[in-house]
Order: sequence, then C-alpha cells, then structure tokens
Amino acid sequence: MSSFSKRSIWGGWIVFAIASLTYLLTMEPTASLWDCSEFIATSYKLEVGHPPGTPFFFLINRLGAIFAGDPTHVAAAINALSALESGLTIAFLFWSIAHLGRRMYRKEENELTDAQSWAILGAAAIGSLAYTWTDTFWFSAVEAEVYALSSLFTAVVFWAILKWENVADRPGSARWLVLIAYLMGLSVGAHILNLLAIPALVFIYYFKKFPGRKKADLWKPGVVSVLLTGAFYILTPTVVSIGAFVDRIFVNGFGLGVNSGLTAFVVLLLAALGWGVWRTHRAGKAGWNTILLSAFMVIVGISTYGIVLIRASINPPMNSNNPSDPYALLSFLNRDQYGAPPLLYGQSYASPAVGTAFSDSYFVDEEGKYRPMERVTGYEYDENTKMLFPRMHSNYPASHIQEYKRWADVKGRKVRAEDGSLVTVPTFGENLRFFFTYQLNNMYWRYFLWNFVGRQSDIQNNTIIDGNWLSGIRPIDELYLGPQDGLPSEVAANKGHNTYYFLPFILGLIGFFYQLKRDGRNFLVVFLLFFMTGLAIILYLNQTPLQPRERDYAYAGSFYAFAIWIGLGVLWLYDLLRRRAFRTSGRTAAAVAFVVCASVPAVLAVQNWDDHDRSHRYVARDMGYNYLTSVLPNGIIIDYGDNDTFPLWYNQEVEGVRTDVRVMNASYIGGDWYIDQMRMKANESEPIPHSLPRHKYYGDATGQFIIREIPKPDGSVWTAKEVMAVAGSDDPRTQLTDQAGNTFNIVPARRIAVPVDKENVIKSGIVRPEDAHLIEDTIYLDIDPSKSALMAGEMVLLDMLASGDWTRPIHFTSAADLMKWGLVHYDSQGGQSWSYLQQDGMVYRLVPIKSPIDRIYGIGRIDTETLYDNLMNKYRYGNIRDPRVYADTFVTNTFLTSQLRSSFARLANALTAEGDTVRAVEVLDRAMQEMPLEQLRMDDMVVFLVEAYYKAGAYDKGNELARKAGGILTEYIDYYDRFTGEKKKLVESELMDRLRTLYNLYLIAGQNGQQEVAALYAPYVGGI
Repeated sequence: MSSFSKRSIWGGWIVFAIASLTYLLTMEPTASLWDCSEFIATSYKLEVGHPPGTPFFFLINRLGAIFAGDPTHVAAAINALSALESGLTIAFLFWSIAHLGRRMYRKEENELTDAQSWAILGAAAIGSLAYTWTDTFWFSAVEAEVYALSSLFTAVVFWAILKWENVADRPGSARWLVLIAYLMGLSVGAHILNLLAIPALVFIYYFKKFPGRKKADLWKPGVVSVLLTGAFYILTPTVVSIGAFVDRIFVNGFGLGVNSGLTAFVVLLLAALGWGVWRTHRAGKAGWNTILLSAFMVIVGISTYGIVLIRASINPPMNSNNPSDPYALLSFLNRDQYGAPPLLYGQSYASPAVGTAFSDSYFVDEEGKYRPMERVTGYEYDENTKMLFPRMHSNYPASHIQEYKRWADVKGRKVRAEDGSLVTVPTFGENLRFFFTYQLNNMYWRYFLWNFVGRQSDIQNNTIIDGNWLSGIRPIDELYLGPQDGLPSEVAANKGHNTYYFLPFILGLIGFFYQLKRDGRNFLVVFLLFFMTGLAIILYLNQTPLQPRERDYAYAGSFYAFAIWIGLGVLWLYDLLRRRAFRTSGRTAAAVAFVVCASVPAVLAVQNWDDHDRSHRYVARDMGYNYLTSVLPNGIIIDYGDNDTFPLWYNQEVEGVRTDVRVMNASYIGGDWYIDQMRMKANESEPIPHSLPRHKYYGDATGQFIIREIPKPDGSVWTAKEVMAVAGSDDPRTQLTDQAGNTFNIVPARRIAVPVDKENVIKSGIVRPEDAHLIEDTIYLDIDPSKSALMAGEMVLLDMLASGDWTRPIHFTSAADLMKWGLVHYDSQGGQSWSYLQQDGMVYRLVPIKSPIDRIYGIGRIDTETLYDNLMNKYRYGNIRDPRVYADTFVTNTFLTSQLRSSFARLANALTAEGDTVRAVEVLDRAMQEMPLEQLRMDDMVVFLVEAYYKAGAYDKGNELARKAGGILTEYIDYYDRFTGEKKKLVESELMDRLRTLYNLYLIAGQNGQQEVAALYAPYVGGI
C-alpha cells in the first residue's frame, strides 16, 4: 500500500470523527418534527409508515433502538445512528475527492510526489469538512430522517465505482460492480434518490472501458444511463406487479393463501437468476455472469420490502395503507394516494375536468379471494386546454392559482374547450416564466446559495424580508433585499441569519472550472451527479407553490457534488502557489493552500453551529405529549397534518404515553384501510363507535353518499342514527344508480339532529357536573350547502356521533374543518358566531354546549380549572425557555405559540373575573417564563397578555412587557420605513401588520390608565 493510500485512509477516518462528533453534539435528544417522529415509532416496533415505505431504514434503526435500553432513549439512539451515517458520508466524500484529485494529475498513487499527496489530501479535507457544516446536510444529520442513510448510499456507491476504476483491469474487479448493484437494491428500501447517481456511475464505467471513444459517442452511455435509471426505478413495482398477478392465480385458482403466489414467484425468480449465475460461471461467460449476479443481488437488496408485507399482515397500530397483499403493496410503492403531477404534457390550472381517471386493481374480500376494483387515480382534463411541459398544473387549493399568477405575471390566452366554452389558460411563455422564477430560482438556486453564500433567516420564504440567500456583503445584499444595517433586533438575533461572504461558492466555482480544464471526463461525471441530484429533481417533482416547508433536503446530493468542486478548488490554489511563489517547496505551497482555504469550512462551522444545535430541544416530543394529556380518558383526538399526528404516535408507540387515546388523522380517514384500522382496537384504545357496514366503504364500494333531502312525514328533523341507518341500508329505495351502473347510498338530510344523553356526557367527563344545566337536549349538524355528497371518511364522524351516544369524548387539534358540519358557525360580518367546542389549550373538545366565539381569543368556551391544570401542571414546553435551545420558525408555528399565549391570556382574564388575581398573575408569569420573547417571536397575542396583566392589577409587569413588545414593533416599523421604490411595496403588508398590533397596544395601555406607556407609541399610531 502506498503512502498516499495510508494517509488517505487515515484522513477519511479523521474527518469521520470530526463530522460524527459535530453531529452527536448537536443532534436532537428526542423525536423531531415532520416525518422523524413517525420514523422512530415505526422503527421501534417495525410498524408500517407512510408510502412508499423505507423498510431497510427501519431495520437499521431497529438495530440501534435495541441498544437504547429505556424507551425514552430510543429516539436519541436512532438520531445517533443518523449522525454516524452522516459522518460516514463525509468519510466517503473525503476518499472520493482524494481519488478525483489524483486523477487530475493523471498519476497512480505511487507516482505522486509527496507535495502533491499532501495537497490532494488537504483538498479532500477542505471539501469534505465544508460539506460537513453546510446548512442542508447538517440539518438532516441530526434527526431520524431517511436522508442521512440515503446520502450515505450515494456516497458509498460513488466511492465504490471509483474503487472499481482503480482496479478495473485486475482479476476480480467485477466484485465492485456486484457490490454496487446490491447497495442500489438496498438503497431503494431507504430512498430512491440514490438511483440518480446511476448516470455518473455509467459514465465512469464507459470512460474506463472505452478510453479511445470520441465525444460524438457520448450519447451511447447517455442512453444507457436513462434506460438503467428507468429500469431501477420501475424494478420493485414491476416485480411486485408480476408477483401480484401470480398471487391472484394461486389464491383464486388454487385456493391457496394470500401472498403464497408472490412468495413462490420471488423464490423462482431468485432460483432462476442463481441458476443463470451458475451456468454462466461454468461456461466462462464473465460478462453475463456479472450481469446476472448483479441482478440477483439487486433482488436480494429490494427484498427488504418483504418486511412491509409481514408486518402489515399482523395489523399493527401504525399500518399505513395496510399493504398486506401484493396489490395493496403495489399501490403503496406507487404512492397512489398522493397522485402524480404531469411532466411532459398535461393540464394547466385552468383546464376543466371532464371525467375521473381510474386504474384497474384488486382487493381481498371477506372470503379471502381477490375481487376486481377500480381505483381512482385523478381527473381527466379537457384535451384542448392541455400544454407541453406543464408547470402550472394545480387548481387546488385555489391559492395555488393566485400564486401562479403572481410568480409568472399571468395574462393568459383564450382557447375553446371541448364543450365550446372559452377558457383562459397560461401561455407557454408564462409557463416557462414560472418554471424559471419559482421552480428553478426559488426552489433550487435559492437553496443552493443558502449552502454556499449565506441565508437571510430561518423563516420560510415569502417576500424579500425572509428566507432568501444573503452573502454578508452589504452592497450586494441591498441590491435586492433592501437595507441591511439597523436590522430589527429579532432579525439580527435570528440564528438562521448566516453569512459566508461567497467564500464556499467562489472556491467551488474555481474547482468547477479547474476540473473542467484538467480532467474533462471526470468533470462530466461530477456534473452528472450535480445535475441529476439537483436540477433533474426539480424537473421531476414539478412543485406547486405554497409548499408546507422548505424542500432543500431533497437536493443534498447536488450540494455533495459541489463540495467535490470546493475540494478541487484547493488544488488550483496549490498549483498556482507552486508555480508562482513556492517553486522549490511544494509542501509549503500545499500547507499555505490548505490554511487559506480552511476559511471555507471554518466560516460554515462558525455561522451554522447555533442554528443547527438541537441538543437541548424537546419540542416535538412535548407537543405530542401535550395533545395526548389534553384528551379525556378513552377519548378520541382528530388531527389534520404531520406535526399534530406523528409526535402523538411517537409518544404512544415508543414512550407509552396515553395509549388509551385513539389518534385519528383526518387526512387519512378517506382510505378504506384507515377506516378499518379505526374500527379495531389499538394498544389500550377501544375501536371508534361505528355502525356503517364494511361493504359500504371498502374495496369496490363507491365510498360516496349522495345528499338527497327527503322530509320526514312528521316534519321532524332526521337524527344521526336515522341518517346512518339509511346510509348503511341495502334497500334499493335508499340508493341511487348512475349511468355507469355505480350504486350510491343517500344521506336524506342536511340538517341532522344529535340527541344528547346528558348522563353519558357527565359520566364520560365531557362536561363537569356543575355545568350540567348548560347542556343542550340536542345539537344540530348543518352540512355545508355547497356539498352534494359526503365521502366515506366524512361519514365516520357522523357515525361516531350517532353510535357513540356521548360515551367517548371527541377532541380536535383544529376547529377549521368543523365549519362544514355547522359545529362552528362564524359570521365574518359581525353577526352571531358560536360553536359546540371547549378550548382546553392545544385541543378543542366537542361539548353539547353552545358558546359564543370570542373575536379576539377565538373559538370555544373554556373551563377554568381544566385549562389551568393543562397549562400549569400537565403541559411541557419543550425546554424552549433555555437560551441554548434554537426555536426556529417551525417550532414557533407548530408549537402553537400564538394559540398558547392566547390560552394563557384568556385563562388569566377568567381567573381575574372570578376574583383570583393571584393565580391570574401566576398564569401570565408562566406564559412569559416558558415562551419568552427572546426565544419565540413577538405576535399579536402578546398584546393581550399585557392587557391581562393590567386587568389583574399587575401594572408594573404589564408595562414591562408592553415596553418590550412595543420596542420590537417600533424597530420593525422604523426599519420598513427605510425601504424605497418597489421594495417598499413588498414590505407594506408587514409594515401595516406591525402598525396594527402597535395600535392595539397603544389603545390597551391608554384604556388601562397607562398613559406614559401609550405616549411612547403615539407618534407611530397617532394618524391611524
């Protein structure tokens, strides 16, 4: 082994240690937001997460969880695995840069001079450490996300093909290709992003095996790359699809059990490939032997999906899509529930829907046989309004259309639809404008510059004031972001405000052009990796505006490739110094180049450490805990999104918190598989109350219930139980049939009575005995007039109300969806507004008591003692009060900061009204202690905390908070007032929001006799 190889091996392990230590020190000690909580829960008990599943990721994490000991340490153990996987990624990046650096000198390892050896290793260190501390990769490295393992797979297969290149002419070199095939198969069980490295691998193979080919022949490896990537992409679904066909024969034809045919097919496939490997080996056909052996190992790799079938078949509490048979698994793999955007040709947002698109599939009936069904896949659109390369394709929600028009300045053109009407569709030029301004610039280049130039803030991008790239060089930044001096203190203190002064970007550009000049073939390889893991993803995803979160994590592979160029940029400086300054001392040139370029990883580490350090944060765990502890015993909580669902699952499945509570995700409830799950016992939670027969929603059922108002003969209002009896009936008089022969049950009324069993209400704890006189005899549902039918998932809530008879408390994490039922009525014109809800902090409880909506504090009555117990005794606050904790924008929003501040203020006012001012002040003090303005940004509700202090007689504390809040607001107002021209228009809404909040503070201070405080803000709001 050469000295270069020895040094390279040691160098890789050194950067591994540095990176791993970084990530272990800054990782979150428990579950994180978004998918991480779900991944930890599913890994811990090997349950089934959301499509398309990540079985190998779960298996690896389960191995880590075994060593956790106490369940409360499981999340930390799995997070630590992500940290170590990310550290290994950095090591393989080091070794890859070292290889490519050597290739630039066109020398074997033992031919390098000592100075060149040290220069190359220094370059590898700079490039790999720079990537260690980049924003995007660091973010995923410290949480239980698939992207750490996916990045490791990409790094390993790229390194492996480089190792193959070193030994390609030696006997046994094909083992590297077989290893790559196996890793590719395994990687599908983590994330398919790794497949995007295939073109780079193909070109390395091509350049090595066909060194004398002309540039005109490059189309050949290009075609192979496309075919091979496509083959890998469809391989797993194709194997499952064929297996499903065989399984149907075995089950329906031979009377065998479900999955018997799939098992037989996979065994026969592996046996056939194994026989082929044996025969080609015996025949001395090395090429075919390698191909068949690689195919065998790919199938072995993707076989981890078998764990999905096995675990789904036992119906664990978390069993997304119930992929317990091959057809369900195929739908699971294809992500059918999410749909797919058009890519090369399709509809625009203005295209009228002319029908429903279906695909043929099968489901397992009650007798264990496969029956055909049609699966809805989307809509069919008017052909006359379709276009090439459709980038503006979504019309739901309506806000997408508004954003398309804003980003692309859409004027449109008139086209005649198939029905003869005129439709205004975007022009192709406007379509491209959206592609370049939003999809390319905002959703890729902005993230790229975040990582290598700097970042304005951690707040999701909306206007010029947040989420943009920022260099730290004021004249440049002010050109498009406005004034950069005299920033408001909240902006200046934002830990996501990171500036790198273009240093990583410049060094990467130098490496880009230097490799292009010195080693064009490997430049093409790195560029393919850069393009396929970045811009190609943009083309494929066809993202809509108003994404729920920033999506930079999807392009980490592209930033990995750019880090290679950062490393190679060091060699340009080394060669420059070697020629110009240190002709007789190559080692000195290498050392100087290393020291100068070390400023790049150094500035990244220094700037990014504080906003990537999650080592004391417990927000996601505590948020899920708070939701669950707000629920009454044996209650049901209905939630709506990732961050009010996954943390609850984590708490229940891993830490065993409140397993008596049934967690129901409203966005899943439309799936027949999910309704089935809700009707089964899970942990200590009993099935939800239900009466609707299974054949009304499962399999080939339409799952729609048409609203046809039928007055009762006696003129009374239909009750919920009566409606459910009609909806579940097989009597032809309760059904409608469409032209295609589909049968639909009807819902005979829009206004539906839900009688109240007061004894059950009190017994189940829904209402306190002392409030029994407030309970109504009947509450009424009023279905939104715009709805012509109810879907099966919507019938679930109606069924629970009809069948539960107030024995199971029902809670909600959001009240917005209840307006369509009439359980919440809000008159925006100032008329009567009311709800049947009780606000218990982070959740709303359904109660048979009608209460007015408070236009300041929101929906729902409050029970003082319940709310006090939740806020003061039960709730945990994620350790946000600790100044070491980084509370980014998603922590602020997801933790319901504004709602919690509102609840504290409302509780304090209620206690004051009861004469208990001592506890009222304690409540307000606790609010500011747990959610200080130094940690969680100022919002409108802080003003009402000030008012609550005044009402409780704590004027000094109220004034102190008023001055602090007012100071923050006036800083923003003064800052926005300095904007000019077009930039002024971009901040007008922000300016008016701050002025409006300051005006409320001014009024509250004045109305409570605090004229000295009010006078501070009179100059700002006097003209309002």
